[in-house]
Amino acid sequence: MSIPLADKIRPQTLDDVVGQEHILAPGKPLRRIIESGTVPNMIFYGPSGVGKTTVARIIAENCGMTLHKLNGTSASTADIKQVVGDIGTFGTENGILLYLDEIQYLNKKQQQSLLEYIENGDITLIASTTENPYFSIYNAVISRSTVFEFKPVSAEQIIPAINRAFRIISEENGMDIEADDNICRIIAYNCGGDVRKAMNTAELAVICGEPELGKVRITEESMKIIAQRSNMRYDRDGDQHYDILSALHKSIRGSDENAALHYAARLIAAGDIISLCRRLLCIASEDVGLAYPMAAVITKACVDSALQLGLPEAKLPIAQAVILLATSPKSNSGVMAIDAALADLQDCDALDFPRHLQNKHYDGKGAAVAGQNYLYPHNFHNHYVKQQYMPDALKGHVYYEFGDNKQEQSAYQYRQKLLNEAE
Repeated sequence: MSIPLADKIRPQTLDDVVGQEHILAPGKPLRRIIESGTVPNMIFYGPSGVGKTTVARIIAENCGMTLHKLNGTSASTADIKQVVGDIGTFGTENGILLYLDEIQYLNKKQQQSLLEYIENGDITLIASTTENPYFSIYNAVISRSTVFEFKPVSAEQIIPAINRAFRIISEENGMDIEADDNICRIIAYNCGGDVRKAMNTAELAVICGEPELGKVRITEESMKIIAQRSNMRYDRDGDQHYDILSALHKSIRGSDENAALHYAARLIAAGDIISLCRRLLCIASEDVGLAYPMAAVITKACVDSALQLGLPEAKLPIAQAVILLATSPKSNSGVMAIDAALADLQDCDALDFPRHLQNKHYDGKGAAVAGQNYLYPHNFHNHYVKQQYMPDALKGHVYYEFGDNKQEQSAYQYRQKLLNEAE
């Protein structure tokens, strides 16, 4: 069976690992732990192809412990019991290291079955996951482990690995590979920080190359076809989905329409206009809000148009909404106000209403004050009259503070006019 190129050139030492300097450079936390010889329970979290499995294998090969490897996509409860069954047997004097790839695919009961053994040190767990461990892994497992985040590898760091891949393929097949630096850059910049994907693309590029006498020539034209869309790194149910939406939201909140358009384009290219439209509707009220209330109306119209048009035309009203929201004045006064009101509910029981706000009903013969005594604002100057609306227990509480934008300051001035003229 042919071994994938990514496995053939997998680094054998920490110095050969591409990227991850924030945890693997000399003096950094994970590097210190590995060099200490004492391996704690660890969870490696990050996207595919960034070195999680490679680092785990390097640790396993140098720790002197009995190694077991399981993959969460295929491991059963019986497989876990088999690992546990080796505890205390001949050959496990130095302990058992369980490398559990894709741990997020194990159910809660399977993860719980490991707790006792990683707690007392019979098993040292190194798990890897592409999903946020705080959502996908049982809390008790996380509390007994140290989480290290692996980040996407930059294109410039991947280029030397691609050159090395071409060199290995050339030596194995006894032929020259004609690929200039631009070919390597195309691969590196289209793999989305995934080294494994870069290696697979390089291998495919050689297969699809133009054979000539004693060599294979890789052209930019064929390379662009092979590499197209490979940098999307988008999973509608995974972290990338929420990361892109978060980046879009924060870019609009930060009034950077160009960055917002970039993230919107990534969602459009992935065909996910539903999530994009929902987020835009949220932003209109959460971050623009009362500074420009019409933004919510316009955004709703753009969203309706996008959903009716479908792709590719949906990009037009979506772009309009993104630019409008990013360039609009911002206010979160509405969000702060409703959050403050909701917070008060946690401290109060069901409060009674002021009598004059209740629906008209019979007071009873013993009522100290009979009648509703509600003052109808439209019967007064400026359609305003002072009276209590808050429950007695919350009288005087202020939730909404007028923002400093033109729209809310105009409303504030109108409010002050009503108060002054009512006195």
